[in-house]
Amino acid sequence: MTKTDWKDKKNLTMLADFYEFTMANGYFETGMKDKIAYFDMFFRQIPDNGGFAIMAGVEQLIEYLKNLKFSEEDIEYFRSKKMFSEEFLDYLRNFKFECDVWAIPEGTPIFPGEPIVIVRGPIIQAQIIETMMLLTINHQSLIATKANRIVRAAQGRTVMEFGSRRAQGYEGAILGARAAYIGGAIGTACTIADRDFSIPALGTMAHSWIQMFPSELEAFRTYARLYPDNCVLLVDTYNVLKSGVPNAIKTFNEEIVPRGYRPKGIRIDSGDIAYLSKEARKMLDDAGFPDCQIIASSGLDEYVIRDLLNQGAKIDSFGVGERLITARSEPVFGGVYKLVAVEENGKIIPKIKVSENVDKITTPGFKQLYRLYDRKTNKAIADVITLHDEEIDDSKPYEIFHPIYTWKRKTLTDFYARKLLVKIFDKGKCIYESPPIDEIRNYCEEQVNTLWEEVRRFENPHEYFVDLSKPLWDIKNEMLKKHR
Repeated sequence: MTKTDWKDKKNLTMLADFYEFTMANGYFETGMKDKIAYFDMFFRQIPDNGGFAIMAGVEQLIEYLKNLKFSEEDIEYFRSKKMFSEEFLDYLRNFKFECDVWAIPEGTPIFPGEPIVIVRGPIIQAQIIETMMLLTINHQSLIATKANRIVRAAQGRTVMEFGSRRAQGYEGAILGARAAYIGGAIGTACTIADRDFSIPALGTMAHSWIQMFPSELEAFRTYARLYPDNCVLLVDTYNVLKSGVPNAIKTFNEEIVPRGYRPKGIRIDSGDIAYLSKEARKMLDDAGFPDCQIIASSGLDEYVIRDLLNQGAKIDSFGVGERLITARSEPVFGGVYKLVAVEENGKIIPKIKVSENVDKITTPGFKQLYRLYDRKTNKAIADVITLHDEEIDDSKPYEIFHPIYTWKRKTLTDFYARKLLVKIFDKGKCIYESPPIDEIRNYCEEQVNTLWEEVRRFENPHEYFVDLSKPLWDIKNEMLKKHR
């Protein structure tokens, strides 16, 4: 089984809002089925009032787009609704995806208002993929973003994703584990995620293991004999300091060390973890096991982890469950998919959505996205959204300005520019190969480190600059004036 075979078994073409099909039928009936349209996917707010988000889910988007097709069962379903023409049903029967698609690579830090996916193609095709595109990118970007916040809070200590049983459905567990790994977790408790995505499966025992034996010590000893080279014992079933840790130490001395191994660790899953970890650390060190790690779990997120470390907790690794896999503090990413242009006689005609809510005003036109970096520090300075055929010449000074407060301006000199959007489909043919998951994870860490600390902080992060080029700003401003 390949990494995505489990998904290929399912035809997800019908996972769409019903109005996408009624609009598609309308486009067909009014002669617009081949009209070329441009859509942007972007998001408006960063979860948890953070400084940035993490792009994820592109591999699954690609697999979905590769497998678009309508079965006879699907056609019969539409016929039963008695609102779709037979000619339109024939069109669906012979459906072939022909769009161009660009996306920001997984693991890249992203910011509000930026096009993170762009689709160009016949309006029907570009329209009916909206729901799956949004749920795929929204979900994984949400979890990758939350995982990255938790990993940064851990200050170099490892984070394991332990949330499968709390996820919203089995795909939430599996793809959530994938996204958490991209965000920086070292592995997952979800076994199928290891099988299908090569994400290391991790875990030790539950309290039920210990309860199944006559005593805690016998449970520990049995486990140690079975797994002497990877022995992590759960010490809070009865009493962490009076029985759990002493029994663990006794097991290490009697079952692990004599076999030529060293204990891997203990796990604390309840109680005052800061206090218990400090006391357990002393006990382990005094017993000659300074290399034995202390793992904490139970109700953790970035804020709890930060507080534990501020209190001097002696924790080497964190197992984070429901607050990671569900992004419980803000469980909606909020990406949207909007029409931004159409083609008429080969010419691109920008389209705009106007709203009294400034955040809901779209940026029109076919676009490209650049990230500008300081040559001396390699830190990201700003992102600039441009027209698709604009080139930013980083050998010359370049002025950036706030797209709303236009008097806020800065001229950049010693910088270099990098295009962020990568073409993944050309006329319906996939031309992009997703990198291995470890490569995506490493890339994510590298790119997050290009952001200034002020952007990465949890409380009141510095607002990263996302500006429009002057030609793009002119188009948007003129369209706003016209619609006033």
